[in-house]
Formats: sequence, structure tokens, C-alpha cells
Amino acid sequence: MTAATDDPRKNIEPALEPEPAQPGEDEEASLPEVEEDFAPEGAAGLEAGRDVIARLAKLAPSAPGVYRMISASGDVLYVGKAKNIKKRIASYARPTGHVTRIARMIAVTATIEFISTATETEAVLLEANLIKRLRPRFNVLLRDDKSFPYIVLSGDHVSPQIAKHRGARNRKGDYYGPFASVWAVNRTITALERAFFIRSCSDAVYESRTRPCLLHQIKRCSAPCTGEINHEGYAELVREARAFLGGKSRTVKDQLAVEMDTASNALDFERAAVLRDRLSALSAIQSQQGINLRGVDEADVFAAYQDGGYTCIEVFFFRAGQNWGNRAYFPKADRSLSSAEVLGEFLAQFYDDKPCPRLVLLSHAIEDQKLLSEALSIKSEHKVEVLTPARGEKKLVVGHAAANAREALGRKLADTASQQKLLAGLAAAFGLPRTPQRIEVYDNSHIQGSNAVGGMVVAGPEGFRKNQYRKFNIKSDDITPGDDYGMMREVLTRRFRRLIDEAPRTDDAQPASDADGTSPWPDLVLIDGGEGQLAAARGVLETLGVKDVRLVGIAKGPDRDAGRETFFMTGRQSFKLPPRDPVLYFVQRLRDEAHRFAIGSHRQKRKKDIREAGLQEISGIGPTRKRALLRHFGTLKSIERASLADLAQVEGVNAETARRIYDFFHEGSK
Repeated sequence: MTAATDDPRKNIEPALEPEPAQPGEDEEASLPEVEEDFAPEGAAGLEAGRDVIARLAKLAPSAPGVYRMISASGDVLYVGKAKNIKKRIASYARPTGHVTRIARMIAVTATIEFISTATETEAVLLEANLIKRLRPRFNVLLRDDKSFPYIVLSGDHVSPQIAKHRGARNRKGDYYGPFASVWAVNRTITALERAFFIRSCSDAVYESRTRPCLLHQIKRCSAPCTGEINHEGYAELVREARAFLGGKSRTVKDQLAVEMDTASNALDFERAAVLRDRLSALSAIQSQQGINLRGVDEADVFAAYQDGGYTCIEVFFFRAGQNWGNRAYFPKADRSLSSAEVLGEFLAQFYDDKPCPRLVLLSHAIEDQKLLSEALSIKSEHKVEVLTPARGEKKLVVGHAAANAREALGRKLADTASQQKLLAGLAAAFGLPRTPQRIEVYDNSHIQGSNAVGGMVVAGPEGFRKNQYRKFNIKSDDITPGDDYGMMREVLTRRFRRLIDEAPRTDDAQPASDADGTSPWPDLVLIDGGEGQLAAARGVLETLGVKDVRLVGIAKGPDRDAGRETFFMTGRQSFKLPPRDPVLYFVQRLRDEAHRFAIGSHRQKRKKDIREAGLQEISGIGPTRKRALLRHFGTLKSIERASLADLAQVEGVNAETARRIYDFFHEGSK
């Protein structure tokens, strides 16, 4: 790799690549903020940027590769590829002919780094990888990048299990997908259970069963765990399921139809009815899929639609000759880019860490379409066609995806407009100097001080930003169990101390921006609690020297009634918002989301402790009652889901003990 700065004498090779951006939690598809068009940093800044680029162009290799344009502060502004890096860099030094976005980028460029590749195809793949890692400000950015769910048929058990899967494929088995959503996976698994009677229980539950479960009673499992079907018969059901998921659905259905007719002719009407129900379940899978591509086993369909300065890209997934759902994406892109330009930059990032089908259909012809096809073929180790159909069934499918993109963007624009009104109302209600762009909400969760966890959720103009959520395991030994004030002090101290270290604010400098180009500093901090919680939070910020962050405490109403909350702010009398005020409902949503996140984090930690310590952690539960509970319910998960009445039916568990068990898993959470 060749690195260059504005001083040719400092042309040295960097020791390390920049650290990749840390992945966040799952994020809902949301509209990015659109940068307003504005003039570059003055004519002087633009001229200085061109001079820098002109000098660096002399050092650039005349070979294919990738270049990174970097600001004076070290932030990567743009990542691009080129067949000839020297010519591409020199083009930025032209005095005229640049769109506003490129002119802005040139004006703030201080240095450029180059990476040569053997071919332009390799440059395509490297560019996509660097964009996803570095998230440059002037590139199109794929925001909603959570992994897709799959269906797995396990291969490490004598009676294979069907289950949904997301993440690394560490388990031995056959994987089918991707599916657009967990909902699509769950629906398909339910239908496959009805069609093939494949078990979905865990191996631990399978080994502990002594009688068939409810799924067997409702004809969704053949119960191999208790020998209701022999291993040979179950293996045949698994073979049929694999054939169906592998694209041989017609063969499987024809075979079942023949078996049904044979059973009917032999007057074995009970078996014929079972086969009829299986056929019906398979038909239900395909009938719920809407439009399909006949004669195409696997394909992805992309359609882009623009409106209001935003772009929506709708993706449909076809696998095994079936439609496995669709998902809408809202990439961060400059409003000057066309649909084709956004789609072209989106595609390489999309397939950077995802398997690619043999056919990719597009709504717009993109630049370097043939090059992208070659790059995806190399990455996937099979031929990948990238087409923009002009007629026929493929064109109809792309048109269907485009209609979905238009509708999805319309809904999102409407939601965004409502969100902006709510944020403006929030600013007015709390006396903020401007509409908040980042709101942080904090809450704690524990049971009498045990497994204490603090939660932070983040919201802004685009809604909840789930990749920004953070949980804090309470670590201090100085905090008395159950001390909510002490927990809040620890959470806020850790949060803002790290914020000061990573993005310091001074009078003459703006704080660093996060991966989405926005400030990581909150405009408003909401605390779940009253005057005591607010005082604890205020003390932390004063100790750390943090100013200009507005704090609001939210105290629950009498009997914890929603709609009767009291708000506390420094220098202002406590107040309530009018009943049925949309801003009040908005604050409740923020508070409830923080509560949900904190409790969820607490329960995960508690479940881990339960697995390690056992049910004896619950007061009144010793080894004898633990054995009785596990003998009755089978698993800890079943105990957690049990009602009070079910718990009281266990031998040795009276009403009081049942209440303690139930509260431990449910109402005992703060």
C-alpha cells in the first residue's frame, strides 16, 4: 500500500490499517439524515484541496486499486476504486466540472492513501469492504446491515432438528436461506412442521422427554424422542424436507400425491388424510409467497426508488424456486446521486458479507455492471449474472419490487415527518434551544440489587437507533445492593467519561462524529426517576465538567399509572404534560423502550446465573424442590413460562413458594 500526504517527502507506508467500525446491535431500517447542499469551504479551501490532490496524483500508481481521501483530522472522507488510480486522482484536481458533493470533499481533503490491486475486480471487492469498515462521509452507506436469518436442519444428531439460525455457521447441518425476516422463517418452519413432522425442540429437551409433547398432539411433530416413529421413518421425513427446501418442491408434492392416491385406493383413509394435510401445508408455503420466478432457482431482485431526497432499495429473495421474503433499505446517500448511482454503490457493500445467488436482477442499469458480475463470481466461486431485464417475467418481478420500494419510502417519509413534529414539541415542552438530534434515556434493572444492569437507549429524527444502545453491568463493590442512585451514578460516570475521552468538546472545536456523521453527544438525557435520580445524574455531570446537556427526570404517576408522570428539571418547578398530549405519549415510548431494554439485559444476565447456580438462587428452593420442578416441567425455560396455577400443582410447592418462583421470573423485575 502506498500512502501520500501533502508533503511528498512524508510519503511513508502506514504501519497499521484503521480499526474497523464496531458492529452495533440489530438496527431497524430508518431514514438517514440528508446533508443539505452547501458551498464548499470557500474558494480558498477548494483551491487548497485541489493543490494537495494535484501533488499527490504524481505519487499515485498507474494501476488498478483503491484510494482513500482523508481530512486533516484523520477521518476517511471517501473510498473509491479505479482502473488507473493516477488518472482518477488527477481528475479531482480539475478546476471545474465537479458536483457540489465532490467539491465539498475536495475542499477538506488533506491527504490520500492508495492500495494497488492485481485487477480492477479485486478493487471492487476491496472498496466495498473498506466502505463498510470505515463508513466514509461522502460514500453511499448501507445502514441496516443486520445478518439474515436462515433455516438449519441439523446434521449432528440421529434425529435432526429444524430451527432458525442467525450468525456464524458453527453447527453441522444444512442451511437454507436467506429469509428476509425472522417472521418469514417462523412461518416457514411452522408449515414445514405440519408437512414433514420434523422436531424443533432442543437436543436437551429431546433427551429428557418421556412422553410426546404438545406438538405431537397437534400433528406438528412425529415424536422421535419417545419412539413414536422409528429412525428409518424419521430419516425419510428429513430427506423429503431437505428435497423441498433444496428446490425440488414439485417432486416432493408429486410423490406425496401418489402416496395419497395409493392409500385412498387401499381404503387406508386415515393415512390418506395425513398425506392430504401434508400437501395442504406445502401448498400454504408457496401460496403465501406472492409473486414467484418460474424457472429460476435462486435470485435476488433489487429496485431503487427516490423521493424527497431519500432513496429506498427494496430487495426480494428467491431461493429453491420460492419467494423467501423482502426487505427495504434506506442507505445514507447524498441527494445529488441518482437511483442508479446509489444502487451501484449499495450492491457491492450488500454482498460483502452475504452469500450471492446465481442471478441478480436490477431496476436500473448501473455503472461497471459487468465488473460487478465478475467480482461477485470470484467471491462466490460460481458464475453470477447481474441483469437489468427489459421485458418478460423478470421485468414484472422487478416492477413489483419497485412498487414495494415506492410504498416503503412513502411510509417512512410519513413516519419521519411525524417524528420531526414530536421532537419539535419535545423541545418546546422542555425548553430546549433547538430540536434534539440525539436523545439518551437511562434506566436500571435488578432484583434486590442482584444482577444489576443499567441500560441506555438512543433516539433521534430517524427513530430509535438500536445500534447505539448500550448496557452497563454494575461493577462497583461500593454500591449497596438496591441503591438505585449509586447505580445511576456509575452508569452515567462510565458513559460520559468515555464520551469525554473519545469525543472531547472544547470551545474552539466540534466533537468527533459517530459512524452516521452525527455528534455522539446527547442534546437531551432522560432519567427514569424523580428528584433523587435527577440529583444523582446532575452531580455526575458537574463532577465531570459536562455542560450544555439538558437533564430531565421522569417520575411515574400514582400507582405507576401511565399518563400521570411528573417531570423534574434543574431550575424549574416540577410539572406535568397535558393528558393525551402526543409529546407525552412520545416520552412514554422513550421511557418504556429504556425499561424494556434494561429488563431484557437484566434477564439475560439472570438466566446465565440461573444456569450456573441453579434454581436454588430462589428463596425456598432447595435440591428436592428443584428436582420436582424439573421433573414436572422438563426445562428451566418451561418453568419461567409457567403460570402460578401450574407452579402450584408441582409436588412440594405450596402457593407461597409458587408466588416466589413466579415473581422471580416476572413481577420481581424492577
